[in-house]
Amino acid sequence: MCTADRRPRPAGPAAPPPLRRPGPAATGYGPAGWGARPLPWLTAVAVVFAAAQLILVVPGSGLSWDETVYVSQVGGNAPAAFFSAPRARGITYLAAPVAVLTESTTLLRVHLALLSSAALTAALLVWRKVLPVPVLVCAGASFAGLWPTLYYGPAAMPNLWCALGALAASGWVARAVPGSAGRAEHVGAGAAVALVALLRPADGFWLAMRLALAALLPGRRRPGLCTALAAGLVAGCAPWAAEAYAHYGGLSARFHRAGEIQGGLGRHFAVDDHLRALAGRTLCRPCTIGWESPVSAVWWVVLPVVTVGGILAARRAARGSAAVLAAATGVSSAVPYLFLVEYAAPRFLLPAYALLALPAGECVVGLFTRLRRARRPAGLAVLSLVLASHLAVQLGVLSHVVRTSRATSADFAALAGALGRLGVRPPCVVSGDQAVPVAYYAGCASRQTGGHDASVSPGRLREGAREVPTAVLVSGGAEPPGFVAGLRPVPLPRTGGGVGFRAYVLPAAGRSGAGPGRGPGLPWPGPSRRPAAEARGAGGPP
Repeated sequence: MCTADRRPRPAGPAAPPPLRRPGPAATGYGPAGWGARPLPWLTAVAVVFAAAQLILVVPGSGLSWDETVYVSQVGGNAPAAFFSAPRARGITYLAAPVAVLTESTTLLRVHLALLSSAALTAALLVWRKVLPVPVLVCAGASFAGLWPTLYYGPAAMPNLWCALGALAASGWVARAVPGSAGRAEHVGAGAAVALVALLRPADGFWLAMRLALAALLPGRRRPGLCTALAAGLVAGCAPWAAEAYAHYGGLSARFHRAGEIQGGLGRHFAVDDHLRALAGRTLCRPCTIGWESPVSAVWWVVLPVVTVGGILAARRAARGSAAVLAAATGVSSAVPYLFLVEYAAPRFLLPAYALLALPAGECVVGLFTRLRRARRPAGLAVLSLVLASHLAVQLGVLSHVVRTSRATSADFAALAGALGRLGVRPPCVVSGDQAVPVAYYAGCASRQTGGHDASVSPGRLREGAREVPTAVLVSGGAEPPGFVAGLRPVPLPRTGGGVGFRAYVLPAAGRSGAGPGRGPGLPWPGPSRRPAAEARGAGGPP
């Protein structure tokens, strides 16, 4: 079991305060200088994290389906895609500084990689008055070394940012609960919850509720902190609520539609789905695959044991409350996705991993310290080998995920190029299977006549084709929609997975050819800022 170094303590009360803030010399881990200067060590973790993203993930990567939706809202290569009810615009604000200036996917990736690395340092620094630097460094390195963390670091997706916001918010609460809460703790906790709510309102709500419970425990009641958490939640959810009334018919209607799209909440045991998804599935819906790589989930099975060991080690060092808070918040953030949602995606559990990394860091650092002081080089070697093996597995899965992502982007680019050769060039519209990402790569608008992204009727789509080139995509052996009956299908290149596509180009009778116009009651897109061939770039996807 993981234990911390035990040093004689001066006589004092039999029971220490619930959460004592150790000074640099009282951490019980490593040299005292670690606690005195946390920033250089945490900056080193961030630099390695950024370098790994820039070397392993960014080169040759293209935007995924969800990313094309988010990026198109603020710039990119195509008009804004339909923004469905569950989505929130927080991640678009993080992408905007680059997306509004350039259409380069690489520059966007670099921007987000550097930003996420800096945010990891900032989130860990919040805990510096509660946990010793060796624990923070180990926790940061452990979390940054997971393949979902590395993969989503440079991605225009909200989940990693929710994890970092939850880590920071929990740190501010851990500092405030012992009784010395000041304005910084209140403002910091509220701002972190606001960030999470801005990115994913539901995650922000559950995070605020969990932390408010911690602030209302008997003997630790902090009503001012609860007020700050509530204010942050309201501020973060305000844009989503305002958009609900402006475009979705009110909050109730948007909640209802969001539930329909996400499948609703119910009793769904998805633990095994998440285990299988760790083999490299970014989305497992429905998760009917076999367990392709059991070794990729070993760390996941060991994590609860390491977490409990870290809590015990932290209690011996008078940091038990901080470890319990991190573990409880992390576990509770995972519960909805493990037991209430019927599908799995590794990114959903990033907030849990970020918080559980703290007690796990207590365990690992405690073990290293005990083995070093006991002069057991064999034990140190075994522990180092275990950690190195874990990292090797994560990097192996990451390599597989990155290859798959690049192949998918290349498929999107190939389909977009084929549409361009058929005359579907900006300004243009694409509908049907895979229309959202293919339209983005082609520089077109995406408009769907059914499904989650339904935004136009078949009649208006046909009428709009008189103004701009319009194509309907059908994949595999699926039946084409009725409104393309009588049109000749044009085969498109097969994807890397062997799926064939057919394109139905709607008739252009009456099209003026003078540029973008409007279908009846439906705004059609203006020209994209670059042609599709340039958007794809030479030799691969953007």
